[in-house]
Amino acid sequence: MRLVLDTNVLIAAVVAEGLCRDIVRRRIKAHTLITSQPLLDELADTLRAKFSVEPGDLPLLAAYRDRAEVVQPAALSAPVCRDPDDDVVLATALAGMAQVIVSGDADLLTLSAYEGIRILSPRQFAELLDAKI
Repeated sequence: MRLVLDTNVLIAAVVAEGLCRDIVRRRIKAHTLITSQPLLDELADTLRAKFSVEPGDLPLLAAYRDRAEVVQPAALSAPVCRDPDDDVVLATALAGMAQVIVSGDADLLTLSAYEGIRILSPRQFAELLDAKI
C-alpha cells in the first residue's frame, strides 16, 4: 500500500508511546511511504518550535526520511480542505499515487477520501491492517 503519514501522526509517534508510534515503528514496514519537501519542512519546523528538537537527532525520523519516496506535490485546481494548509497533504498523496492518508487532523478526516485516496485516522488505519491479516 502507498501511504502518506500526516505530520501530526509522525509527531505523535515521536513524543508518546501509543498507536502512532506502533504504526511508524512496526505497521508500515511492508508499505511504501510517500512524503514531500513541504511535509518534511513542516515536520522539522514543528519539532523545533514545539519541542526544541532537531529532526536529525531522532533515529525514528531519520529512518522515515530514508525510506520515504519524496514527491513534488501536485497542483490542486482549487482549495479542498477547510484548512488550506492541509491541501499539501492531499497534493502530496495525489502526486505519490497514495492509496491512504493517515491523519489525526479533523479537517482532513472530515473528507474521508479525496480523488480515490482514503483518509483514515491512525485507529482506522490499524483496523484496516488488522482486517487484512
